[in-house]
Amino acid sequence: CGKTSLLDIITCRDEGGTTTAGQVLINGKPNTPQLVKKSIAHVRQNDRLLPHLTVRETLSFVAKLRLPTHFTQAQRDKRVDDVISELRLRQCAHTRVGNDYVRGVSGGERRRVSIAVQLLWNPGILILDEPTSGLDSFTAHNLVITLSRLAKGNRLILLSVHQPRSDIFQLFDLVMLLSSGSAVYFGAAQDMVPYFTALGYPCPRYCNPSDFYVDLISIDRRSPEIEAEGLERSRLLSQQFKEKVQDTDDHMWKSAETSAAHIESPQQPSINREEGITISKESNKLPGELQQFTTLIRRHMYNDFRDLVSLLVRGFEALLMSLLVGFLYYGAGEERLNIQDTVALLYMMGALTPFAVVLDVIAKCHTERAMLYHELEDGMYSVTSYFFAKVLGELPEHCVFTLVYGLPIYWLAGLNEAADRFLLFLLLVWLMVYGSRAMALFVAAALPTLQTSAFIGNALFTVFYLTGGFVISLENMWLVASWLSYASFMRWGFDGMLQVQFRDNKYPVTIGNFTFNVDGIHVVEAMKMNQYPLFSCYLVLVAVCFGFMVLYYICLKFIKQKSGQDW
Repeated sequence: CGKTSLLDIITCRDEGGTTTAGQVLINGKPNTPQLVKKSIAHVRQNDRLLPHLTVRETLSFVAKLRLPTHFTQAQRDKRVDDVISELRLRQCAHTRVGNDYVRGVSGGERRRVSIAVQLLWNPGILILDEPTSGLDSFTAHNLVITLSRLAKGNRLILLSVHQPRSDIFQLFDLVMLLSSGSAVYFGAAQDMVPYFTALGYPCPRYCNPSDFYVDLISIDRRSPEIEAEGLERSRLLSQQFKEKVQDTDDHMWKSAETSAAHIESPQQPSINREEGITISKESNKLPGELQQFTTLIRRHMYNDFRDLVSLLVRGFEALLMSLLVGFLYYGAGEERLNIQDTVALLYMMGALTPFAVVLDVIAKCHTERAMLYHELEDGMYSVTSYFFAKVLGELPEHCVFTLVYGLPIYWLAGLNEAADRFLLFLLLVWLMVYGSRAMALFVAAALPTLQTSAFIGNALFTVFYLTGGFVISLENMWLVASWLSYASFMRWGFDGMLQVQFRDNKYPVTIGNFTFNVDGIHVVEAMKMNQYPLFSCYLVLVAVCFGFMVLYYICLKFIKQKSGQDW
């Protein structure tokens, strides 16, 4: 019927469409995005929380991001304690939040944590989109009781709900019924039954009014005749309501008793239109980008390094691939690998883990995407702070996995044992894997869904793999493929590894009855891979990584990071 679209328009979100007529005023001022961020907290249908943080940690990190800089740490902690007490979360304060895959707090508690995240900065208006969806009736009732209690503290609580049970309906002060985007009723909850009774639709005894009247205005589409009847009834009810409230200032239905009581008691204080909901007037300076960065990187590392299952799976995946390849070449015995086997091994090392990293990074980015989008929309932090926290927070994990992957293969296959060659080789593997990670971050931020990101990520990796100089030599590539090879981290990594392994390494070459030793670098030259000095390979790999990171930042800055269900 348009509940979520209406809330999106009120909060200046573009998902709900555009306003064709009328305007939304907050304390008499048009609702601009800046005013909305300052005065309205929006709790969405789905919880957007990090699963491996506890309830208290979740709120503490939000307090550091959202509360003004003049708050001391003791004041932040007190605000967190107050909100935990107000929403009755004390018994689960040290329990992980969890999600559909990670065991944590219950569904009702998780919903209350989402509300607590928004209440921390004490907004004047709290908007909730179907907060009772997915909860059992008892939990839903307790949640609405909590919201009703909050509404008595000089806050405006606006929530969309679909067919609430009767005891929940009795907690509402004002009710709006929507059908096909049009208001059918807007007024006091206690006046709804008399209003529809006067129109010839009395609510049967012992029937929940919300159930009965939502069924009345719903459109049954099982057959064209029934659908036409429902549409006509909905149109007529909407037109009748519009006629009844067109002469009022607030477009709200008031019964004769309510109007008479309002006239007889003028001494009761009424909220001034200019005053409305209390919004903080003090100049509250929010944390700067440096403080946002330090808070975000701590939050990121707390959440990631507690996900032991994912860490162990990715580590085991890298170790398993390393051991499989390493033991394959270990079977060559004590003799050194020949030239052909060494070349194939080097290219395989640059292709296996980077391919797995692309898929892992894309999948992880899309799981975080919904939370990132809504936190950026709420103004919790800047894109720059998130970018550096994301990039630097994942560096330790990247370094460990590169070592887990590179070390076993190198020693099992008996590659060049010189310490300097080993370190140069490991740095090349690190840059190649990081290049694939940077490419995956860019693709995940640029494309809206996991499927399209995975497809484009695979396609890009395949292009870089084919133009790396092993599948087909660089001199035999056609023009476009040779251009693409210059951006291939596979090409520059492979080129560097060949030079590191073969330079100053003598290999026996037999021609007929003659056997003589040649410098391995001549093998590299024969493959047309020694066209640039070794240091240029490192420089180009760094440039490729930096280029993809810049593209990633641009995508974060200018492309809204909506999740698949938000597009």
